[in-house]
Amino acid sequence: MQEKNIRIVLIEDDPTICEGYTYLVNEHTGYQIVNTYSSAETALKKLKSDDPDLILLDIGLPGMSGIEAIDRLKQIVPDVPIVILTVYESESMIFEALSHGAAGYLTKNCTPDKILEAISEVTSGGGSMTSNVARVVFNSFRRSDSSPLSARETSIMENIANGMNRGQIADNLFITGETVKSHVKNIYRKLKVHSKSDAIQTAKKQRLI
Repeated sequence: MQEKNIRIVLIEDDPTICEGYTYLVNEHTGYQIVNTYSSAETALKKLKSDDPDLILLDIGLPGMSGIEAIDRLKQIVPDVPIVILTVYESESMIFEALSHGAAGYLTKNCTPDKILEAISEVTSGGGSMTSNVARVVFNSFRRSDSSPLSARETSIMENIANGMNRGQIADNLFITGETVKSHVKNIYRKLKVHSKSDAIQTAKKQRLI
């Protein structure tokens, strides 16, 4: 008797990436992409009838982001694990996804074998993340546990240290430039500094990033 295919729904707005993942998964015996959607809104309307065993979800979607979609998807198919598949590696994005209930977090530069491995792990009740994501999670536990910065402020401080400007940080974290400006003002106040270079130096010295 042939085993039932693991039914997978892919929510990804890039047609080329979507086509590549669909080919990769469908070529693997026992796995099947039963439907693909370019937005979370469209997926939410049809997900129930897809009867998926797993959802592969991008974060940077048009309209509702993948992070926002996790809770909505779980309302419709509460027992179906969701694996994030994205280009974003910021700590705040990773922890937001995991705290909302994502069962895995992979970056799009991972190997095809890693994606297939993650599907197997997650549908067997485990979790999965790429090594670079695991490193971010590990490093977060090495930081000072008395940081005055919130999780969002820490993420913004990391982006500043990585050379990003306000617009890039806003795009990376799906917030407005004015929100970034407000957070930066709070960061400077909490660290008692008056410049970007002083903020970076202080944050690193105090093991805040």
